[in-house]
Amino acid sequence: MRASHMAETLLLRGAAGVLGALPRPAALGCGALLGAALGAVGVRAAVARENLARAFPERPVAWRERVLREHYRELGRVGADYARLPRLVHAPRERVFSGWEGEEHAHAARARGRGVVFLTGHLGHFELYGAAMGRVMPIAILVQPLSNPGADAWLRALRLAAGLELLPTGAGVRGAVRRLRAGGCLAMLGDQDARRDGVFVRFLGRLASTPAGPAWLSLATGAPIVFGSCLRAPDGRYEARLHPPLLPEGDANDAGAVRALTARHTELLELEVRRRPESWLWLHKRWKSAAPAEEA
Repeated sequence: MRASHMAETLLLRGAAGVLGALPRPAALGCGALLGAALGAVGVRAAVARENLARAFPERPVAWRERVLREHYRELGRVGADYARLPRLVHAPRERVFSGWEGEEHAHAARARGRGVVFLTGHLGHFELYGAAMGRVMPIAILVQPLSNPGADAWLRALRLAAGLELLPTGAGVRGAVRRLRAGGCLAMLGDQDARRDGVFVRFLGRLASTPAGPAWLSLATGAPIVFGSCLRAPDGRYEARLHPPLLPEGDANDAGAVRALTARHTELLELEVRRRPESWLWLHKRWKSAAPAEEA
């Protein structure tokens, strides 16, 4: 492990230890202050401002700045809750969630017997929601290892303690297909720039390169896509929400069918982002890849 990775890991473990030892309201307050500090020093602020301007050109600058300030604070709160992820998952649901909507959609999708692709974006505390849903039905999450092996080991231990089943991306498409065809459930993220490997669909008014994997898996196996969100409630708890299943239509080898299903689940993400813009990860270069001329 590089010296920088060792330092990062020690800092991460130390901060998590302190936040995890505090009462949760105090930890959330400290997390918000830490997030605000990141915003004050401008961590990826230029990227976030450009994204917000692209997504909400009709909004005044003052509105976008308010969203960005609250976004940094919410990132800190979510980080504080990571420190106690296993405890939150195993606590009584009403202590952690002020709202729990749409569980019937998960059961309806699973009852079809073709597996379920649970999908979300970098929106709120998506891993907490995945772990909480894992107590309702067995779910494996598709994970990409972190570049820092120490931080990756810390996060892996947290996830396992929270009851999450991990399916490394290195397991490849075959592992995911095998699980879905056996009637299992798989949780994925589908909102980062996918470069030239993605499909270009509209997101917040602009064409964005979007991972094709969720739609391809759904079409290849017949597994419905169930999109969910887990957003902060005013009292510090979370509001969890599942949308009705998106049923696959067409063939996985049909680029048009993959694009159409990708557009459908991206519309649901956009709905949630517009509803609570401070909850989405604006620090990522979402529109980094330019759409080919024929698609634009």
